[in-house]
Amino acid sequence: MRRYRTRREAAKYLTEERGCPTACGTLQKLASTGGGPPYQLFGNRAVYTDDNLDAWAEAKLTPLRNSTSEAEQAASGEVSNATAR
Repeated sequence: MRRYRTRREAAKYLTEERGCPTACGTLQKLASTGGGPPYQLFGNRAVYTDDNLDAWAEAKLTPLRNSTSEAEQAASGEVSNATAR
């Protein structure tokens, strides 16, 4: 059976279960401006599923990095010798 979480529960799930700190207010703002996890309405309340929260959190994560300089290289278009091989 599918479980639906309120916005407050969704923020708690993302923060405590997934380790991705997310405030309830952030989810509320993103529901208005876009870019947040998909949700449905139950009456006048937004509800979220774990699958949608998990997919959204994964999409927000960057690829693995070994150093902070990798982000700078990616932004500038540089390629390290290790990845050029």
